[in-house]
Amino acid sequence: MKLSTTSRELLSQLQTVTRVASSRSAVQALSGVQLAAAEGAVELRATDMEVSLRVPLIATVERDGTVVLPARLLLDVARQLPDGPMTLELRQAEQDVEIVCGPARFHIRTLRNEDFPTLPTRADAAGDQVVTMPAGAFVGTIGKVARSASRDETRPILTGILVSASGDELRMVATDSYRLSVKETKLEAPIEQGFEANVPARALQELERIVQGGDASEIRIGLRENQVVFEVGATVLSSRLIDGQFPNYRQLLPDTYEHELHVPGDELAGVVRRISLMAQKNAPLRLAFQEGELTVSAQTPDVGEASEPLPVPFTGEPFEIGFNPDFLRDGLESVESGDVVLKLISPLRPGLIEAGDGSGFLYLIMPIRLNV
Repeated sequence: MKLSTTSRELLSQLQTVTRVASSRSAVQALSGVQLAAAEGAVELRATDMEVSLRVPLIATVERDGTVVLPARLLLDVARQLPDGPMTLELRQAEQDVEIVCGPARFHIRTLRNEDFPTLPTRADAAGDQVVTMPAGAFVGTIGKVARSASRDETRPILTGILVSASGDELRMVATDSYRLSVKETKLEAPIEQGFEANVPARALQELERIVQGGDASEIRIGLRENQVVFEVGATVLSSRLIDGQFPNYRQLLPDTYEHELHVPGDELAGVVRRISLMAQKNAPLRLAFQEGELTVSAQTPDVGEASEPLPVPFTGEPFEIGFNPDFLRDGLESVESGDVVLKLISPLRPGLIEAGDGSGFLYLIMPIRLNV
């Protein structure tokens, strides 16, 4: 294998593909990036056996071939190369790849190409259920819910985002059992065939980064048994699907609320961010409601305390409720602009944050029991 490209092009594509290379596998090849040159095209590939990524590399191919190189080392080398044209050549006898860029010359030992798995192919309309979605709407919906997905691998179902689409509606749901995010997005044009899948959150967050780093207007989605393939231009991201029954989010939402308050979202989020500085060492953020006013406060022994009042249209018996400051901040920051609607029942029942503009965002958050 021998190819010519530029150091800037190699670095740009390596920064994308190496994010999914495995850092924990006993199979050394999974910690690598596979460079495949064939029929005048070059592709960089990486996988951790859950998420796989294939990105194109703009290059001139002098000899076809495939090789696997250590991902982190190759990325570090690419970062230090001088800007300009470069060549990569596999030296079979030495079992390394020679990289030449300006006066710099590197010889990097290869990993076993035989141990690198065959990655999923592009979505095939003949064998897959294929759906095309607007890229902006799809990744915008991911960004609203992803923070609520669990990172606890002992509960794999909750590490995913339930993605469903039918007609002109796209919905994503995520929960870690302490909070729940739901985002419904209206599509400009209805899709012909609906689908539902529990996709690992980290795969969707990687897809979000890929779309935001490019100029694609569409995402092509291919669903096959236990697997989903996303195509963004010439980039292909694939992921296993999570087995099991995702929680019925509708059953988690209370039917009625005692209080429904419309509050300026930016103003409340700013107060929460400031006062949260004093909610350390697992201290809760306290929200005390009384006639016409909300006071946000926090206190951490040996650190300090803070409070700030905010006018709100509250009526009725005063009460105080506590929330995890990070979780509350995430919910408020997920509302883009305008008012947020706070729906509350009592100090020991979940609270709900809604976007006041009717954009289809819901955020249910469990309270923390307060010590008086």
